Amino acid sequence: MPVYEYTALDRSGKSINGIVDADSAVAARQRLRGSGIFPVEVKETSSKPRDLRSGPVSVSALLKRIKPGEVSVATRQLSTLLGAGVPLVASLDALISQITNPPFKKVMAQIKESVNEGNSLAYALSQHPRIFSNVYLNMVRAGEASGSLDVVLDRLADLGEHQQALRGRFKAALAYPIFMFFIGTLVLFFLVTFVVPNITQIFKEMHQTLPLPTVILISVSNFLKSFWWIILLATACGIVIIWQLKNTPRGRYVWDKVKLRIPVLGPINNKIALGRFGRTLGSLLKAGVPLLSALQIVRNIVNNAIIAEVIDNAIEEIEAGKSLASPLSQSQWFPSIVVQMISVGEQSGELETMLSKVADTYERDVESQIMAMTSMLEPVMILVMGLIVGFIVVSILLPIFEMNQMIR
Repeated sequence: MPVYEYTALDRSGKSINGIVDADSAVAARQRLRGSGIFPVEVKETSSKPRDLRSGPVSVSALLKRIKPGEVSVATRQLSTLLGAGVPLVASLDALISQITNPPFKKVMAQIKESVNEGNSLAYALSQHPRIFSNVYLNMVRAGEASGSLDVVLDRLADLGEHQQALRGRFKAALAYPIFMFFIGTLVLFFLVTFVVPNITQIFKEMHQTLPLPTVILISVSNFLKSFWWIILLATACGIVIIWQLKNTPRGRYVWDKVKLRIPVLGPINNKIALGRFGRTLGSLLKAGVPLLSALQIVRNIVNNAIIAEVIDNAIEEIEAGKSLASPLSQSQWFPSIVVQMISVGEQSGELETMLSKVADTYERDVESQIMAMTSMLEPVMILVMGLIVGFIVVSILLPIFEMNQMIR
């Protein structure tokens, strides 16, 4: 059944927008009038399968407004409806009526139309790859095949909510240090570039020998005042060059290796990748996705070319008849405790549970380390800025003290 977007007037004359499914535009207008509103414009929304990654810019911009949290809430609601015995199409119809975000409502209406035409839910979702990830699609596909779609959707909602909560805690922990860094940098730049030259100009006019700190301060101030645009341009060019190199296979490989080897942050990045590996692989296996297919999906989720290479080697070894733990034990990026837990899980038939425990352990560890690091960043940044301000003050006061001594 086609889906139509409409602009209409309610009984009070207020303009409203929405979507409605009907056999034709005439039927859509009749349905709207029957509900007590008066259509002004009704136009059909195309729901033909297409890859939105290569679609029009306007569609891409539209879909970017759909937040992951909204997808998680809709997934939970759909799971509840299906668990209560409501048919899929009726569940989607009820879900659409609860969604308040117009772009998301439009997408869900297209999904409902596709399912109503006889397609599977996984196929309908796959037409919107910007919203539903490969993990989401494969878990839904496995749920449909096993007849436990409501259970799989419930696990997907748990997974999405967990990731959103973790990401939210990280953002909250890093917000204050980042804000303080930028504000402090701007204040120091303003002091050195605009305030200091006005003060040090007095010393220049007196033609007296200045102390070394004052000379350094004046040189830095003159350089920033004259060439600040070069610094900004060089910084912007550096960011663009690094970004372009990251988009090449070799550059991405080198960048990901640096991310794992850099002091302090390297171990944290490794644990983040391991937590993502355990959480995603465990969720896929619980949903009934075969191990090899699940690993193929996970290699694209870990967001690190080095870890993805290890997973590729593991896939080859498993196809040759070996266990999952055996190839992982040969990599320095998978600690022995992780390999042992995976080995125990394979031997006991509880691999999904062990992977979830690995994810829980590393996610808690990463969270505590980031919290500790951000708590240390604040006093360190205050100390550094205090030292810089102190240097500026001393550099200005030293010539004044010398002038006082000459007067005496």
